[in-house]
Amino acid sequence: MATFPRHRLAAVALAAAGALLVTSGCGSDDAASDGKITLTVDVFGQFGYEQLYQEYMDANPGVKIVERGTGGNLDEYSPKLTQWLAAGKGAGDVVAIEEGLMVEYKANPDNFVNLLDHDAAGLKGNFLEWKWNQGLTADGQKLIGLGTDVGGMAICYRTDLFAKAGLPTDREEVSKLWPTWEDYIAVGERFKAQNTGASFLDAATNTFNTIVLQTAGNASGYHYYDTSENLVVDSNPAVRQAWDTTMKIINAGLSGKYGSWSEEWVSAFKQAKFATIACPAWMTGVIEGYAGPEAKGKWDIARVPGDGGNWGGSHLAVPAQSKHQEEAIKLVKFLTSPQGHIGAFKAKGPLPSSPQALDDPAITEASNAYFSDAPVGKIFGTGAKTLKPVYMGPKNQAVRTEVENAVRTVELGQRSPDQGWQDAVNNAKKAAAK
Repeated sequence: MATFPRHRLAAVALAAAGALLVTSGCGSDDAASDGKITLTVDVFGQFGYEQLYQEYMDANPGVKIVERGTGGNLDEYSPKLTQWLAAGKGAGDVVAIEEGLMVEYKANPDNFVNLLDHDAAGLKGNFLEWKWNQGLTADGQKLIGLGTDVGGMAICYRTDLFAKAGLPTDREEVSKLWPTWEDYIAVGERFKAQNTGASFLDAATNTFNTIVLQTAGNASGYHYYDTSENLVVDSNPAVRQAWDTTMKIINAGLSGKYGSWSEEWVSAFKQAKFATIACPAWMTGVIEGYAGPEAKGKWDIARVPGDGGNWGGSHLAVPAQSKHQEEAIKLVKFLTSPQGHIGAFKAKGPLPSSPQALDDPAITEASNAYFSDAPVGKIFGTGAKTLKPVYMGPKNQAVRTEVENAVRTVELGQRSPDQGWQDAVNNAKKAAAK
C-alpha cells in the first residue's frame, strides 16, 4: 500500500489496526502458549489482510498470525524496521516494504530471504512486470519481496460540499470539470467563492506528490533520482513543474493546510472540512475509516486531472532473522497470490498488482457503497496494467520528506515559493548526502 507519508507514503490505518511493539524489539516467539507457531507481520497502514489471516490460520491450524502496525506513518515504521534489521533481531517474520524504500533495502539483500531460492520464480506471471522487477536486486539474482498493491489515481470528493457550492455532483460531470490541473484550480476558485466553510482540498503536500509522480511517470520515469541514482531535484523538469502548479494552488488559497496524518487532518475528515483529496486506491479505506459511517454516500470518486499516475505500493519480504522462514514464505506467497490481492482489495481497497486479479470480475465489477456506489474496479483498475512507474532512488524517502517539508512551509506562509524551492533543493541535497 502507500504511504501518504506512503505516508503507503502509505497508507492509512485506523488505530484498531494495532499498535507497533516498540519496546524490546522482539520479533515472533518460537511458539505460542497453545503450541502454535506465531508469525508476526509488520506493516504500516491498512493492507486489508485481517480476513486473509483468518483464512490462512483456518487452513493451517498450527499457525497463529499477529499483525503489528503504526497507522499510516511510514516515517515511524521505516526507522524501526531498519533498526531491527541492523540489530539482527526484532523484525517480524514478514515485513512490508514501501516502494519508495525498496532501493535502500535491496542494497543489503542479505538481510532478507532470497525468495528465488524458494520456488518464487514460477510466480513471476502473477505480477505486473515492473512490480516483479522492483523486488529484484540489480543483478537479478535475488528477490527480496513479492508485490502487494499499486496506487492508481483519482480524486475523491464530497458531494454534499459540491452541492453546497453549486457544483455538479455526478462523478462523470465532475470529471469533466478538470481535464487539467489548471482546470482543477479554476474549479477550486469557484468552490472557494461560495464560502461553504470548507477548503477545496486537504493539503498541498498530498496534491504535490500526486502531480510530481504523474508528471514524472509520463515523462522521464523518475523524479528525485534518475535511473543512474543521481539526485536531480533541481534539474528534473517534472519536479519543478509539480512545484509550480502546487504553488498556484497555495496562492489561490485552496488548501485547508492540514498536515497529512496529523490529528487535525484526521478530524477534518470527520468534520467535512475539505471537499477534495488526491486519492490513490488505498486512500478509499483511509477516508472511510476517518470520515466514519455517518459520511457514507457523501463521498464519490472522479478522475484525476492530467493523465493517470501511480502513488503507492509495497512488497512483502521475509527477514533472514526470522526463526520461521519456511512458514513465513508460505504466508507471503498466500497474501500476494491473485486471490490474496482480491481479498485485500475487497477489505480496504488497495489496487492489485496481479494481472489475474485485475481481470477478475471481483475487481472489474466492484463498486463501493461508501463512495456512492462508485465503480471502483473500473475507476482504478482501468489502465492499471499500463501504469507508468516512477523510479525511486536510494534516499528517496528522506529527499521526499525535505521537498514536502518545503512545500509545507510555503503553505503555512513561512516562506515564499522561491525561498521554499531553494530550501527544497538545498535540504534534499543534504538528505541525499547523509
